[in-house]
Formats: sequence, C-alpha cells, structure tokens
Amino acid sequence: MLPSLENRLATELKISQKQVSAVVRLLDEGATVPFIARYRKEMTGALDDTQLRALEDRLGYLRELDARRETVLDAIAGQEKLTDALRASILAADTKQRLEDLYLPYKQKRRTKAQIAREAGLAPLADALLNDPDLNPEHAAHDFVDAERGVDDVKAALDGARLILVEQFGEDAMLLETLRGILQADGRVVSRVVEDKAAEGEKFRDWFDFSEALKTIPSHRFLALLRGRNQGVLRLSIELPETRPDGQLGRCEQRIAARFGIRDAGRPADRWLLDTVRWAWTVKISVHLELELMNATRERADEEAIGVFARNLKDLLLAAPAGPRVTIGLDPGLRTGVKVAVVDATGKLLDTATIYPHAPRRDWDGAIATLARLAAAHGADLIAIGNGTASRETEKLADDLATRHPELKLTRLMVSEAGASVYSASQLAADEFPDLDVSLRGAVSIARRLQDPLAELVKIDPKSIGVGQYQHDVNQARLARMLNTVVEDCVNAVGVDVNTASAPLLTRISGLNATLASNIVAYRDANGRFSDRNTLKAVPRLGAKTFEQAAGFLRIAGGNNPLDASSVHPEAYPVVEKILRDVQRKVRELMGDSAVLKALDPRRYVDDRFGEPTVRDILSELDKPARDPRPEFKTAVFRAGVEKLSDLAPGMLLEGVVTNVTNFGAFVDVGVHQDGLVHVSALAERFVKDPHAIVSAGDVVKVKVLEVDVQRKRVALTMRLGDTPAKCVEGGNRPSAPPRRAPQKQKLAHKSSESGKTGSLGDALTRALKK
Repeated sequence: MLPSLENRLATELKISQKQVSAVVRLLDEGATVPFIARYRKEMTGALDDTQLRALEDRLGYLRELDARRETVLDAIAGQEKLTDALRASILAADTKQRLEDLYLPYKQKRRTKAQIAREAGLAPLADALLNDPDLNPEHAAHDFVDAERGVDDVKAALDGARLILVEQFGEDAMLLETLRGILQADGRVVSRVVEDKAAEGEKFRDWFDFSEALKTIPSHRFLALLRGRNQGVLRLSIELPETRPDGQLGRCEQRIAARFGIRDAGRPADRWLLDTVRWAWTVKISVHLELELMNATRERADEEAIGVFARNLKDLLLAAPAGPRVTIGLDPGLRTGVKVAVVDATGKLLDTATIYPHAPRRDWDGAIATLARLAAAHGADLIAIGNGTASRETEKLADDLATRHPELKLTRLMVSEAGASVYSASQLAADEFPDLDVSLRGAVSIARRLQDPLAELVKIDPKSIGVGQYQHDVNQARLARMLNTVVEDCVNAVGVDVNTASAPLLTRISGLNATLASNIVAYRDANGRFSDRNTLKAVPRLGAKTFEQAAGFLRIAGGNNPLDASSVHPEAYPVVEKILRDVQRKVRELMGDSAVLKALDPRRYVDDRFGEPTVRDILSELDKPARDPRPEFKTAVFRAGVEKLSDLAPGMLLEGVVTNVTNFGAFVDVGVHQDGLVHVSALAERFVKDPHAIVSAGDVVKVKVLEVDVQRKRVALTMRLGDTPAKCVEGGNRPSAPPRRAPQKQKLAHKSSESGKTGSLGDALTRALKK
C-alpha cells in the first residue's frame, strides 16, 4: 500500500508533510502560486515559487495516477479477475508505467492473433508445451488440427500456440520491468542514415553512423536525432552492446527464458520454446520497449529543452527596463524603408513616419531631418533600433543624428526585435492600433520593449520570442504551460501599475483572467484612474477571492494611500498601522527611513494571522517601497565597422548581448546579424556544468572571436579572453589549426574541454549543435 499523497509529496520534494498539506489546501481553494509564495509564507514554511511549481506539477501527476488506479481496479474487478495479490500490486504502483504494466493482461484491446488462436482451442497446447518440454511439439499439435476452426495442419496449430505464448510473455509485468531496466542501464541510441538519403540529409551527416548511451544522451542531441528521423533521413533504434555465439540467446532473451523456466536440456520441446523466446523478444517485446523508452527519453529531452527555454524567457522578461522615457522606435529596412514610431513615457503612441536612408533611395539627410524634427517635437530621450536587417546601417544613422544634433541629447540602443512582427500582425495589435500600418506597429513594439521589456513581451506568444532550444520539436502543450507559468511568475514578481497596464499584462496577474483584465481597463476608461486598491472591488466580476489574490500585485502610484504603491497586501495594512503607532510617524515619513525600520524587532508585530516572515517582508518593503527586482539598465556597444559576418576576424575583442543560453553554451549577438556561440567549455576559466550559472539571456558580455565559417554561418566565440584563436587558411575562414590557450592556461583548458577531447572549438561547436 502506498503512503498518503501528502506523504509521498513530502518525501519526493524533501519538505515536511505539514508544508505539503498547507500548499495542497491553498491550491484547492483557488490560490495561485505567486500569491502563496508571496503572502502565505507562514503556512508553507516560506517555500519559493520554484518549489511550489514543482509541488503543483507533482500533485497533478499523483492525482492522475490515483484516478487511473481506481479505473484499473474497477475494470479488472468487472472481469472478476481481481485477486488480493493483484490488488496489492496495483495499490503499490508508484508510476503510471508500472500501473499500465500490471493492467496490460486485462486491458480491453482489439482482437489479436493470439485471441484468435485461443478461440480455435489452442491455449491447452501452448500450456502443455510450456509446462512439459518432454512433449514432442509435432505429436502434441496433431490432436489440435481442426479445419473447421481454422487450424488446417500441425504447423498452423504450433504457430497459434506460439502466438499465445508470445502474448503471455509480453504481458508479464515483472518481466517487462526487468527488461526495461536492462535497456535503460545499458541500451544505446543508434542512428543510421536511411538508404539514398545521404545527399538530401547532408545537415545530419554527423548522425549517419552514431551511437550513444541511452541513459546519458543530452537532450539537445536526442532532439536533433528525432528531427533527422522525422525528416526521413535517419533510422533510430535502441540496441544492447553485446556479442554472442551463433544460436545463443541474448541477455534479454535469457531473462525471458529464465522467467518461464525455458532452457535447452535436449528435450523434444526445448528448441521450439527457445525459438518462441527469440520471436517474442524480436517481434513483440523489444519493439514495445523501444517505443516506450524512445518516448520516455523524448519526454526527458522535452523537459530539459523546455527548462532551458523557461530560464531564458525568465531572464529576458526580467531584463532591465530603460524606464518611462520618451522613445523613438526604429524598425530597420532597406527597400521598404525604416519605420519610425514615437511613444511617450507611458508607451502611448505619439507619432509615426517612414524614412528611406538606405538603398535604393539613400535619402540620408532627409531621414536625419525627420528624426530630428520628431525628437525635438516630442522631447525624445532614447532611440530603440531593432536588430534585424539593416540594423547596423540604421545604427550609423542614429549616430550621425546625434553628431549633427547634440542638443537633442539622444541615446541610441539596439533592441531584439524577435517576435515584433508576430505582435504586429496579431489581433491584439489590430485592436490597439486599428488604423496603423502593420509595419509601423512593429516600430511601436520595439520602442516599448526598450522602455519595459516585460510589459511589451507579454503581448507575444513566448514561443515567438526566440530564446528556446529545439522549441518547435518539443511537446507544445507542455511548453505552453511552462512558459505561461514563467510569464505569470515574472509579472507578479515585478507587479503592475493598474492605472497604466495593458489588458494582456493585467491578464497575467494572480487571480485575474482575460475577462477581468478587460473589465479593469474598461472601468478605468469609464471612471478615470483608480485612487486606491479598494476601488478595484467595484470592477464587474472582481469578487473578494479575486481581490485577495490580485491586490498585492496591483500597484497604484500617487494614490490616496502610499501603501497601495507597494507590495504590502491590503490584508496586512493593520500591521503597518501598528508599526506607525509605535514609531509615531505617518506612512509617507516612515517609507525609506532605513535607520528607524532596521531598529524595529519584527517579532513585536507577530500575531495569530501574520508571522515573522510576513512582518519582515513588510519592513523590507517599507524600507525600499515599490522596488523593482530587475537589474540596472545597460546595453552593449557594438564595434564600429563590424556589421556583417565577413567583417569578423579571429582574435577580435567585441562586446555583445547574450540572446540564448542552451545546455551546450550561449549564443551572443555581436552586431553582425548572426549570433555566435560561446561553447560551454569557453564560458569561464573553470569547468562549467550549467551555462546558466555563468550567463543569462540579456547579459552584456566581452567575447573574443575564435573562428568564423561564413559559408555555414557559424561563429565560435570565447569569454576566456586569453584563448588563442585558430589561424585561417588562405582563401577562407576555415581554421588550419585548433585554437590554443595561453601557455599558463593549458591545464585548465584541457580540464574544461568537452569530455577531455582535443580539437578546435569549431569542432566542439559542431559536436554540440549536430546540425
């Protein structure tokens, strides 16, 4: 019998059963993870959002398992085949796979060949040969020949008996668990090119004859193999590395034989039974387990890839905002021109234009005049330039503008435009700007994402932001769920100004949905600014429970109560009032007075409802009210004259922005429209297991160019600036020798190289990407 659900969760997650019970109760009552993490620390023992998400996911799995367990028990009991031993095994099953193994013999399935053989009366023959190998198979089968029942001869009788035994072997739960364990421990994923597909699948050439241990194959490598298989280039299989003399059973076949007492003792039926074992493994069991393990490995790879995407998305969403400053957004283009949008400090669209500084029109002076006029008219501070086609040329334009018009005091910055076109063509953008050209909407998005990346990126499907690893190959439903939780956690970590937030941003707030978010915006439009949090209760359909979940994350700047601009929840205002009485101050006077606040003893304000963790949070918030958890704003300065891939040369020192972090390294934008890869072995002077421990998406980093492959559009970079780049052979960028580090670093370099292998970083890049 399995322990209780709470006990299982406590054991798996290494937390107390009391914590589990509290979280389960809160979730069942409709509380969200951000609310529980922030405002129910006393109940949960201060579990953070990561722990709570893990508990929530595992709770869902175990509840599904328990529901399936009841279904299985009812189904077997309905067949009157539920023994006490089977019931005990089912109740003890701790995974869905184990449960399905136990259910397999009783599961209703389509009419199999084994069932047809049973209907023809061949089950006694199968049982007789298995239980008494002294029987002669041909002689025993003779008595079961019956043309009327479809058994025309002895061969047909023996074939039917074999089908029955094969099905019996393949439905033995204990045997399946043993064989699965062997394949998981020692199996290898083997990839071979499909005949006549070598030329067509050239990008998969590294996998044409490939083998790696199933238990250790990295997620990105397995997903690459699956992509090759899905494109019809590769054949994949799971194989055991074993050698055996002709006629001898393999390891798994030996386990099948041992399970059913089959051996070669020279008896009449032994050879027939051993052939049945081989057939059972080759035709049925190995195929079933290979499919199952491929799916399990795919799920594991999906989880790792989704985890990479989630971490990168979180870093991008929590990137430093430039803040509420008038910004000009430039969406670069050549023939179609550069789209221009000016937004005010709150992101409201003020003006638009299209300029043509580049070929074929080359109206450089006219473009500068237009930008100068717009900047002066609206008091612009920043210019945000999308990093797509013609971005470096447009960056030069902005630099020339600043040189010719220093009085404008403009600062230009490069911004990732990933997903801007998706937003431009969305219904959301159409509703917001019904009369604005689609291309100009992109310029608005670029300007706004410089002001506040989080507020703008929530309008875009996370999968379109481009920070994932094989994001189009993984389970899309699971990916969407994970990314939605990341967005929710990020939005609630920062909080939103309820008087300026868009409906998409409000939708992500704890307790709110699309309808309530729209109702808040509609109420705001009809009645003006919210003056205090209590006014939110007047919004249609925003009840007491929703107010409890959302209020702490909805901020009101400049309202009646200064606490409404903080993360202090309205339910805890009485605690603040008690503090104010003690220090004889008004709330506006106390906010930011570190000396007074740090002198207070949090335990003095603990009561039956609010414990010490909540009081400490309140004091911290009063000390630094409405603090933003995001880092200070900064950006990379791209090197002048380095604008395209062919401008790069080994040895160059550049500044760049991390755009994507994967299990095998980090991609960095250095301003040439093609991100370079810093392999995991080149991220630091020490061994790096997880690249996320060194860099995050959005980080500004210094890199050195090691190798450039213009033809394949690959750039190898290093953050170990002492590394020696490869020399280039005449007539191209292919390295003639592997890059070497400075002599004093040799030992470290060897230690941190991939699996201790030698060779150029370009080779390491190829091994990592396997494209």
